[in-house]
Amino acid sequence: MNLLPRDEKFFEYFQQHATLVCQASHLLSSGLRSGYEGMCQISKQMEAFERSGDEIIHEIFHRLQSTFITPFDPEDMQTLATALDDVLDAMEDATFRIVAYRVDPIPQPALELAQMIASSCTALGRAITALRERKPVIDHCIEVNRLEDQADAVERSVLTTLFASNMDAITLIKLKDLYEVLEQTTDRCEDVADVIQNVAVKNI
Repeated sequence: MNLLPRDEKFFEYFQQHATLVCQASHLLSSGLRSGYEGMCQISKQMEAFERSGDEIIHEIFHRLQSTFITPFDPEDMQTLATALDDVLDAMEDATFRIVAYRVDPIPQPALELAQMIASSCTALGRAITALRERKPVIDHCIEVNRLEDQADAVERSVLTTLFASNMDAITLIKLKDLYEVLEQTTDRCEDVADVIQNVAVKNI
């Protein structure tokens, strides 16, 4: 049993960060469903989410420097904060590429990958809540891992189809890059899940 006092402010920061990640993921998914014009409209909001995430991570790092006893290992806290921020960065990057590449119409596999990202982020939010409440996190983390495997399968299938098509080279490169960055976002979600599992094993 862990008898050390808990600084709930850190958990508030992590939940704020997780909420941003979830909001951004659902914005990305809905924006993609709205098409290219929809993505143009949400691009500034995605940038704002990314900046807000940076502010939270700075607050966490600043508080770590002035707190003697933390709710779990300070290095793990830094790793978790950075991993969450990486998810936001990846989603903002995906949004930028869609707008910059003028991907229109949005292909169905991109919609599927975005939905997997949103589902992964929802599971991460639940895992962080469970971590704060000292409840099991494993089911939420397994769900993130399952979704990453599913996203990887979608990416491999669609890339095989792309390279077997007669699509022009520029469009092929744009779509290949888009599918890769979306799949990599699920990788970043899996990184967060791995950190959460590690923290849970050490502290719950």
